[in-house]
Amino acid sequence: MAGRGPAPKDPKRRAGHSKDPHPQTVLRFELAEPPDLPDLPGDSDWPARTLAWWEMWKASPQAEHFSSTDWDFLLDTAVVHARLWSGEMSAAAELRLRVAKFGATPEDRARLRMQFAQADEADSKRPEGGRSARERRGVLRALPPPGEATGG
Repeated sequence: MAGRGPAPKDPKRRAGHSKDPHPQTVLRFELAEPPDLPDLPGDSDWPARTLAWWEMWKASPQAEHFSSTDWDFLLDTAVVHARLWSGEMSAAAELRLRVAKFGATPEDRARLRMQFAQADEADSKRPEGGRSARERRGVLRALPPPGEATGG
């Protein structure tokens, strides 16, 4: 006689075992050096705030993972940043969308699954050769059997 209930699912269709319907393409990573900001069209100069913003991105931890296409996109984003800091408030929404792609805010980094390596830093601050559990808690002693008087 067969077991009770419905027949089990095909193992290939069980939760957690599904394949990604869109296979991932793995690319060779080539680190690119950050470019200098070019001259702006016309006689405009970069706003001081945009120059500081560009230096901040060049020194950011995210920059360690930027390829040439990332820097090119960020260069175009610098133009949007300059427009905002030159008074063009309509550039704010576009700037926010662009910097979010690079993990500019804690929320952006969480969405992109970026995390700063704090565990390595915490491990380096931990003192070497900490006390053992026996030193911290003492020797384990068994309780007397039930009904036996304690000598206290």
